[in-house]
This record gives sequence, C-alpha cells and structure tokens, in this order.
Amino acid sequence: MQKVAPVPEEFALKQTAPKIAGSGVITGGDKVISAYDLVEQMEYYYVRIVKAKDLPGKDVSGTCDPYVEVKLGNYKGVTKHFEKKSNPEWNLVFAFAQEQLQASHIEVVVKDKDVVRDDFIGRLSFELVECPRRVPPDSPLAPQWYKLEDKKGEKLKKGELMLAVWRGTQADEAFSDAWHSDAAAVGSEAVSKIRGKVYLSPKLWYLRVNVIQCQDLVPSDKTRAPEVCVKVIHGGQARKTKTSATKTVHPSWNEDLLFVVAEPFEEPLILTVEDRIAPNKDEVLGRCVMLLSSIPRRLDNKPVPAKWHNLEKHLLVEGEKKEAKFSSKIHLRISLDGGYHVLDESTYYSSDYRPSSRLLWKSSIGLLELGIISATGLSLMKTKDGRGTTDAYCIAKYGPKWVRTRTIIDTGSPKWNEQYTWEVFDPCTVITIGVFDNGHLQGGKDSSIGKVRIRLSTLETERVYTHSYPLIVLKTSGVKKTGEIQLAVRFSCTSYLNMLHKYTHPLLPKMHYVHPLSVAELDVLRHHAIQIVSTRLGRSEPPVKKEVVEYMLDVGSHIWSVRKAKANFVRIMTVMNGVVAVARWFDQICRWKNPLTTILIHILFVILVIYPELIFPTLFLYLFMIGVWNYRWKPKHPAHMDVRVSHADAVSADELDEEFDSFPTSKATDIVRMRYDRLRSIGGRIQTVIGDLAMQGERVHAVLSWRDPRASVLFTAFCLVAAVVLYITPFQMALLLLGFYVLRHPKLRSKTPHVSTNFFKRLPARSDLML
Repeated sequence: MQKVAPVPEEFALKQTAPKIAGSGVITGGDKVISAYDLVEQMEYYYVRIVKAKDLPGKDVSGTCDPYVEVKLGNYKGVTKHFEKKSNPEWNLVFAFAQEQLQASHIEVVVKDKDVVRDDFIGRLSFELVECPRRVPPDSPLAPQWYKLEDKKGEKLKKGELMLAVWRGTQADEAFSDAWHSDAAAVGSEAVSKIRGKVYLSPKLWYLRVNVIQCQDLVPSDKTRAPEVCVKVIHGGQARKTKTSATKTVHPSWNEDLLFVVAEPFEEPLILTVEDRIAPNKDEVLGRCVMLLSSIPRRLDNKPVPAKWHNLEKHLLVEGEKKEAKFSSKIHLRISLDGGYHVLDESTYYSSDYRPSSRLLWKSSIGLLELGIISATGLSLMKTKDGRGTTDAYCIAKYGPKWVRTRTIIDTGSPKWNEQYTWEVFDPCTVITIGVFDNGHLQGGKDSSIGKVRIRLSTLETERVYTHSYPLIVLKTSGVKKTGEIQLAVRFSCTSYLNMLHKYTHPLLPKMHYVHPLSVAELDVLRHHAIQIVSTRLGRSEPPVKKEVVEYMLDVGSHIWSVRKAKANFVRIMTVMNGVVAVARWFDQICRWKNPLTTILIHILFVILVIYPELIFPTLFLYLFMIGVWNYRWKPKHPAHMDVRVSHADAVSADELDEEFDSFPTSKATDIVRMRYDRLRSIGGRIQTVIGDLAMQGERVHAVLSWRDPRASVLFTAFCLVAAVVLYITPFQMALLLLGFYVLRHPKLRSKTPHVSTNFFKRLPARSDLML
C-alpha cells in the first residue's frame, strides 16, 4: 500500500459529531420535523410584514411616510419607508434566531419618517409562547389584519397592519429571502446582498466555423496579388485564418475556427474578409453577419452541409451607405457542436462531463447532498471601526449548479446550517466548496478564505460523512491555515449496477475521441468559457463576482511554479517507491538474505516452469488477495487539501516570490523578462506532463487501495473471475486468443477507448489534494 508522510495536526482532517438527523445522533420525533437532515436544526421566529392601510398622518393632507420596526430584545429589523403613502406594501420577512432570544415578546412598531424625529403611529405585541409552529410541507401561514394600538395598549380608530408571526426552522420557504437577526447591522436595502441563492451556469456550446473558400473578391488594387485571410468575431472572441496560399481573388483555406458560445445567443457572428495591403494595414473586402439561432446543431462528427453566403461591402457615398451591385461569396460550414463537453473547470477535478446537447444526456445515477454547517477560526479579512472582522459566506459548485449561503455578518465562527442537493451523472466527479468574505457591503472585492474539494468516487454510498476540513491557502509569506469548515456529505445512488457500469464508459463524450481537440485549443476555449460564466453570474442578484468564479474554477492553475514541479516530482518518486521496494526484495531473494523465503521462491519458480498454465491464475489470485488484504486499511475519511503533497510546507521565499509573480514577469529588464517568461511557459508544460505521469502511477496504486471502493470491488472481482477462467482455459488457447485480440483488424476496433482504459482513467489520483 502507498504510504504518505503524516500531515501536521494543524492541517489535518477532523471527524465531527454534529447534532444532525442524518448521522443518527438525533432520533425519534426530532428527525421527523427536521426537513434538512444533514445540518443542525435552527429555530427561528418569523414575522412577515405584508402591508398597512388607513394609517393616520400628521401633515395637513393626512398622509405619512410610514415604515415598520420589528423588535425582539436588542435586535431590530426595519423596513424601507414610503413617502406620502397611507396604504404601503412591504411584503418583507424578518427572522430572529431562537438562540439569540433576549425577550419574551415580539414588538411591531409603525412609525412616520421625519427629518428631526420619527413619529410613533401604532404598535402590536405578540408573546413568543403563543406563536404557532409551522413545519414544511405545510402551507404558509396566512397573514391577518391587526388594528394598531397606542403606547397604552388601546386600539386606534384608524390604522391596520397585515402580518403573520410563526415559529419554524431554516427549512421554511421564507428563510432564504428573510432579513436575519445575525445580520442586524444590515439595513433592509442591503438584505439582497447577503441572501443565499442558487445560480445556474449558462449552457455552453462549441461553435465550429469551417472557412472553406471565397469567390469573386474585389480588391481595390488589382495590380497586385491579394493576401487574403478571414477574421471571425463573436463577442470578445476573435479568430483569424491563415493567409490563403492561393493569392488570387478565389482564395481557399478549409480551416476550422472554434468559439465558445452561451445560451441564450445574444451576440451575432461577424465574418470579415481582409486583404493585407501593408504590414499594419488591412483592407476589408466584405462582411457577413449571422445570428446563432439560425445555425444548425450537430450531435456527432457528421459534417453539416456547407453553404454560400453573400459578402456585403458598404461604400460611403455622401454620408450614406450604398450597397455594391456586385456581391462576393464566401463558402462556410458552421455548426454548434453539441457532442462535446465545454470545459470550464480543470479536467483533473471537473464536476461534470456531460455533452452540451441535452439529447445526449444519460439518466442520473444518484444524488449528492451537502450540508454546510459552520466554520471556526476564520481569518479576519478586513477592518471595521478599527477592528478586524469577517462577513463570511460559502459557494459550492457541482455541475452547472452553483449555490451560495447567506452571509453571516461580523464573526469568525459563522453558523450557516444550510443544505443543498445535486443530481449525479458520474461518480468520478468533484464538488468544490469555497469560503469567501463578502465585500459587497463596503464596495470592495470578495476575498477568498479557502476551499475544499471532495471526489464523489471516494465516498461510500448512503454514508453520511461529517468532518471539519481545514481551509488552507498559499500566500507570499507561506502556507497558512485560515480556519476550518464543518460539512456533512452524503452520496446516494439509485442503482448500484448502473453506477458500476459507468466505470466502463469513456470519461468525456464520444466526440472528444472521434474528433479530438488539441491541448492548446482546449486551453484557449477554457479561458473564454470561464469569462462567459463569470460575466453571466455577475449579472445575477446578488452577483457572483469575477474573482469568486475564477477562484472556484482554478484560473491560472497551469502556470509554472517551482513548488508544483517539486511536488509532482515527489509524487512520481512516491509512486516509484513500490517498484524500488520490489526490486530490493528480489535482490534480497537472490542474495539469500532470508534462506527460507529464497527456498520457497525456488519451489514456486519450478512449479510455474513445469506448469506454465498456473502463471496467470497465480498472478490474478495474488492481486485478488492483496485487494482483500488491503480492505482492512481502506481510507475511512474523504481526502482533503494536503500541504505535504502540495510541497507547501517546504517552499522557500524565493520560490514563493516566483509563484506569485505576475505573468509576464515585472522583475527584470525586457530581455530577462522575455527569457524568464519563455522558461516559465516551457516549465509549465513539463510540470503538467510530470503531473500526468504521477497521476497514472497513483491510479495504479488506487486499484487495490479502496480509495474508490466501487472500483476496488470491480477489480478484485475481475481478478477472481480471471483466475478461475484462466485456470479452466488451456494456457496456449488463452495466449492465442489474446494475441489475435491484440492484432485484430482496425474495422473491429472501436473509435472510443477500451473498457480497461475507461476504467483506469476513472480511478482517483492525488490531484484532488493539490493546492
């Protein structure tokens, strides 16, 4: 088994025992009333202020500028005020946590806004013990009209307030949009900036533009051979073909240009045919504008029909646009390729591999439930009133669904107790949870506090994992723990056989293997995909800021770093330790270090030479026994960010300075900068290759290590079956069939990877643990 040096206690994972129904700590009646069984139940008193009517006014017209105060002890929530309106409507919910109670009654006061001093209009009071309890899925409590009372408790002649008061938990529908007492410093106008929300990433497609040729171009200078290229623009993306090899007015290219586009398709596709008439001067020979809604969608590698399009060239005559009588043509083949998965995450820890077209989606194989319980010891991220403070919230991303918890104001130990659910289509995926400081309230950026990655395939089905994960970040001063986040995770499957069958499927959709994209293309397209996702989520309310999206999607993770290169080298050496150990053991056998063991090896060697048909059954039986033996030491906890694997605890100041340096560098002269950037670019590729090699070796170790229990079950079962089959089948026949299979005709080969390759690529590696 692969052994790793122990992680310092400060950065270790800790098992917790929260009072949640899903873990079995809470039993009986409490579990029934807990709609969210992966978080601790929190009791709230809710007050819904709907509207008022016939409010008396102090001015001559009899109107007022009303607003409502809801008080519970020292906590006070305030609605916005309306000017000159006696029948206002607020429809706002206030939520007061039961653990923060400082009074036995709720007081609702209606006031008239004034420049000097707000005037009292009327009040209502409700005893907490008399508040009805509501448990979803009960229908919401109907609000009622209440006559306002004066300060002495007598009913007013005019003035009524419609409201509802009840007791419930965070499972209540009103919870997410309510003003909370733990955000008492935030006014009603800023409540929207701290609410929890669910977001969906835009549906992304690859747009393929195949530029074939042009006909009948009309350059202004007909005495020279034109140097023509086609420029294609969509939004902020621009691509150019190479200059046509045939320098005529009928140039040809047959070149593919790829773009990332998102539904709904808001921006047109613009094609421009340009002639290079000088080193820095191009002449436009024609333009073509198309709407993406009219472009065909393809699900496989069959090309769509090519079409001729008119190139429009507008000439300015006396300030007006006038179309030329003659129209040049351009031959294009354009399609929205729905058979690809548009990568916006790193392929090492992606949360989704489904193709763009919904028609190609398979049914879900399970459900992922995440309970974000609390955090402790969070770093102070900003200064307020001369002291450090943190306004923390969490973002969890899995597939196209992003969730955001509410912001807990001014505390380093927030309690969220919010639960979310995702459909799972592939067990070999990763969910990412990040913790951030809300900068909305002060108009600044949202600072990252740390994040956690959990690979679903390393979780046992139907088991509730409750752990406190360390939040670890790497800064110019070194590795630092910024707090801990307590999570509860449960992965459940609808069909165990369907989930095991997934291990034999290709990881990515078929189009990635039939018509593969280059690594350089994927890097560029991923950059544009992240920009699109960032822009769309930034238009939500509250927005998910650009820095949050980039942190969650690991922008810049492939840039060269000495630390990462060293970490990947150590990973390779750790993988090779097993091979070295076998070589040393064999050397000891040859040197008779242990005579009894050497004699037994001699006997085994003689048996296998005399009976060669026992070689493969013995090998698979040995692997089967190792798999069963290692079951005793299978990991009991999910993996987490590891400072030792990341080589973050032994990095030097100079290496950190290089890692946090800008790209391109700003440390030296132009020549040094050019050489330095070139070195980093080459080093980044080497680093990626080393990481890939390390990943393959780690996957070999993962086969029998039970890090992925389902994969280990499949492989150990295969070893047992293979041992039996190869025992029954004559060795020569098995070897003959294997040779024929390896040398089979190309027509008998599938374009997708082999089952064994698919199984191997789905095995977990330690990439998830890299910072």
